[in-house]
Amino acid sequence: MKWIIAYAVAAAAFGLLDFLWLRWAAPSLYRPALGEVLAPAFRPVPAIAFYLIYIAGIVWFAVRPALAPADPLAILGGVPLGVLSGALLGALAYATYDLTNQATLKVWNLQITVIDIAWGAAATALASGLASLAALRFPGA
Repeated sequence: MKWIIAYAVAAAAFGLLDFLWLRWAAPSLYRPALGEVLAPAFRPVPAIAFYLIYIAGIVWFAVRPALAPADPLAILGGVPLGVLSGALLGALAYATYDLTNQATLKVWNLQITVIDIAWGAAATALASGLASLAALRFPGA
């Protein structure tokens, strides 16, 4: 049950954060900088696939370590480890996307890359921390 709670909380947190981010960033940041490479309309199927897969990645790579029994030699554990693991996962995932685009597309720029990597790290860290907290607080987890 704790994994379902972790997934649901991570999905709600990341989904809300990304929705708010994209409502601002799409017209204000991405369209002016990348207009000619953007699809003319939003494609929901790939977006849904990304969210389902990425949230599973958050739970596996950030929340699961946060819920593991504490290592007496570990500096971090619990929610702080979930936040740190989430930040690293987000930076890695968004860097993979953005740096690949910067290397292969003629209109991708460094500003988009830096902003996106920072966004991925921050949003994933927050979603991972909230999901870790919820799973740790769930009775019987």
